[in-house]
Amino acid sequence: MVADQADLRKGCDKDIITLTIKGEPASKANSRRLVLIGGKPRFIKSKKALAYAKAFELQCPVVDNLLEGDLAIAMKIYYKTRRPDLDESLILDLLQGKIYKNDRSIKLKYVLHGLDKEEPRTVLIVGPVENKDEIISSLIKLV
Repeated sequence: MVADQADLRKGCDKDIITLTIKGEPASKANSRRLVLIGGKPRFIKSKKALAYAKAFELQCPVVDNLLEGDLAIAMKIYYKTRRPDLDESLILDLLQGKIYKNDRSIKLKYVLHGLDKEEPRTVLIVGPVENKDEIISSLIKLV
């Protein structure tokens, strides 16, 4: 379930945003493929990474006031199998411009691996780094 935009922003700069994005993200490190563009070799995202990015775009709302400053993120990524690497980097990139202005604002990451063969997804919570304890405990309660 994806939170609607009214639920995403509850007031001022102390906001904590909770989202669930369905689908299994590709590992950014392993999600490049070599192609020729204009006769020159280029690395582009894999088909899996492109498909995930498209699905992400359809599910992730854009908040009115993008989060700024030092941020903390807690997430649990549910994969179909144990095979994929735990890699949140593609998700962090895709949140940029939707939830926060720049992924360089992320100063604390708390990332968990989960398994769900039927419904791979990512549950994530983002907010100001000074609320890190609340962000992490909220994720633990949710999952």
